[in-house]
Amino acid sequence: MTDSSPAPASSAAAPPETVPATRSAVVVNPSKVLDLDERRREICGALAEAGWPEPLWLETTPSDPGCGQTRHAIASGVSVVFAFGGDGTVMACATELAGTDVALAVLPSGTGNLLAANLGLSSDVAEGVAIAVGGRRRRIDVGVVGDRCFTVMAGMGFDAEMLQATPEPLKRRVGWLAYLFAGLGRLRSRPMRVRIRLDSRPPMRRRARTVLVGNVGRLQGGIPLLPDAEPDDGYLDVAVLYPRTLGHWLSLAWGVLRRQRDIARFETFRARSVEVTSDRAQPRELDGDVIEPGRTLAVTVRDRALCLCVPGE
Repeated sequence: MTDSSPAPASSAAAPPETVPATRSAVVVNPSKVLDLDERRREICGALAEAGWPEPLWLETTPSDPGCGQTRHAIASGVSVVFAFGGDGTVMACATELAGTDVALAVLPSGTGNLLAANLGLSSDVAEGVAIAVGGRRRRIDVGVVGDRCFTVMAGMGFDAEMLQATPEPLKRRVGWLAYLFAGLGRLRSRPMRVRIRLDSRPPMRRRARTVLVGNVGRLQGGIPLLPDAEPDDGYLDVAVLYPRTLGHWLSLAWGVLRRQRDIARFETFRARSVEVTSDRAQPRELDGDVIEPGRTLAVTVRDRALCLCVPGE
């Protein structure tokens, strides 16, 4: 007679489901990183210790600051892209990552490191890797100018002129103070006549030295130019500066450093789109990188488009 009773359940536990390790890529600007081979070993070792496979290692070139490398990383199926370089590397990676679910992890190694400074991201490589592995993800806005995205600030006028005039050797020697030295020689340069349109409001006309459009509010050296700016509020914060004399500059700088709300020759606004049109071509910059001069700076915001690795709470 055949026993038709069910077979006893096995006492052996079912094997745990295998969770695939997170794949990552490092987009690195080799000109901004000292001891590149040592830093590579450090990054790969920290990821291996966390159980992550060795990352794709993609170096930027003079002709491609990181956009093509980031596109390659996304197509390869990574979940995290490390931007290892200066603000230009971060901006290139952010431009390609905006609108995707691939996270950006910042390993700052430049002069300004403005996104890292604004959001409290460490400049230590090991800690930056630890944040990507064990931290949290925060979705932030990006500003859009043409086909580029920025995470910190766009500018037209004096600020871009100052950045353009700052020599690389001086930046390597003294850091962000190099921008201050370059700016001091241009405080009396000619102002620009601009028309500023915020969203659909009537345009304003100003005789300005510079117009800055910020996603976050701190400049080099931690200067709190736009202290109310938040990177995930869906708005851009705009600063219009129009000092005419050295005394005006000193008074304005003192007011900004003291976080005064009413500062002479300094106005702030908020908008989702900003268009600045000058009477002549002006130097322009995005996240501290000088771009081609132009008469117009048109900026829009993309809400919470970028997934960013930040420290856990």
